[in-house]
Amino acid sequence: MSASEELSVRTITQTLDLSLRIGELLLASGAGAADVTATMQAVARALGLRNVDVDITFTSMSMSHQPAADEPAIVQLRYVKQRAIDYEHLTRVDHLVRALLRQDVDLKEARSELGRITSSGHDRPRWAITVGWGLMCGGVGLQLGGDLAVVLIALFAAMAIDRLQLRMSRRRYPAFYQQVAGGGLATIIALLVAATPLALDPSLVVTANIVMLLAGIGFFGALQDALTGFYITAGARLTEAILATSGIIAGVSGGISLAYAVGVEVPQLDPGSGTLSGVGLMILGSALAAAAFAFASYAPRRSLAPIALVSAVAMAISQSVAAPGIGRAWSVALAALFVGLVGYTVAGRLRVPPLVVVVSAVVPMLPGLSIYRGLTLLAEGGGSTSAGLLAMVTAGSVAMALSAGVILGEYVAQPVKREAARLESRLAGPRLVGPLRTRPDGSQRTQPRRSRRDRAGTSA
Repeated sequence: MSASEELSVRTITQTLDLSLRIGELLLASGAGAADVTATMQAVARALGLRNVDVDITFTSMSMSHQPAADEPAIVQLRYVKQRAIDYEHLTRVDHLVRALLRQDVDLKEARSELGRITSSGHDRPRWAITVGWGLMCGGVGLQLGGDLAVVLIALFAAMAIDRLQLRMSRRRYPAFYQQVAGGGLATIIALLVAATPLALDPSLVVTANIVMLLAGIGFFGALQDALTGFYITAGARLTEAILATSGIIAGVSGGISLAYAVGVEVPQLDPGSGTLSGVGLMILGSALAAAAFAFASYAPRRSLAPIALVSAVAMAISQSVAAPGIGRAWSVALAALFVGLVGYTVAGRLRVPPLVVVVSAVVPMLPGLSIYRGLTLLAEGGGSTSAGLLAMVTAGSVAMALSAGVILGEYVAQPVKREAARLESRLAGPRLVGPLRTRPDGSQRTQPRRSRRDRAGTSA
């Protein structure tokens, strides 16, 4: 009789429920369906449940187990009702899963800890999150070459958008209308600024807020699901992303059309190669925007500085590659590849899921600039329509390049890290000086793992 057959129906039901609740939180935070499925199966296996079947279709999750061939299967369902980026809960659940796999906690303790995670609040007040979104848009404004006035206005606009969307969310307005309202409010604030004697470019404010609205869209999860064979979930996530982006376009284009109707000139942005000082400001703004986004998404404080550093290096790579004339999509793809490569290692050092590092680090490279240029050209009409369509296609290709680059970097980084660990174990002797190997739980091992032949000789 197998271990799973010895479990009672109550224990099996509780195990399935725990796995589903963990999978729900991971899926709602933007994790790929393949990662969620593997995590749920690993949790069930660690609790003694073998041969479980998992089915994920974006809004619903099911998990089943048949104790024996002549017994009916036990099936449980769970619906993903709310999708919100919450990296604090994601990190705590990741630690809980690791503790389960190490057998440090049992089923009862895991259920209690998961209940505490989902029901407890956060370590920062909600007004601080609003300020974090403001700092993010201020960093994007600085990245685009804006002066202090642009940074402050972008900060104020982002805070206003966050409060507006928070109020709409509490009234259960769909995400599409929240995006329309956010894009429209950003444009209206830019128009009001343009009507004042202040000599600044309102388009920088609009572009910074577009990046903020794009930050919560799950492009990465959609592409990862498509690459790993979860086509139904990928299609649903892609539809959600397109609908949210359409909301931004509707809100911003409505504001731009209003500007032309009242006679306010909205200038276009034409990004050039930039000077050395301009590149320095872009790197600084990128680091600030990435760290602020991580803070606003409740990422652990210990991860903010490393995320800022990774994002700054990625922006430097993107600009240095783009300087010789390589296309925008390829430059951001190479930068995203770097983020994917180092994000796996950095996340392991910080004890956070890699999703926290990679998503935050690439947020400053989201194609808000291309979307804004495309909208302004389309609003002009005439001969500018083709150029506007080209800019919108460029925005789509940049978003796809970011997602593909990050995922490819993760694919390459994981086996490379495993092989490096094996090579270190083979070559290293007893450590008297130098770094020690670290286990997943954070404890250190002073001696390298012995080979199978050595262990056989010792036992003999």
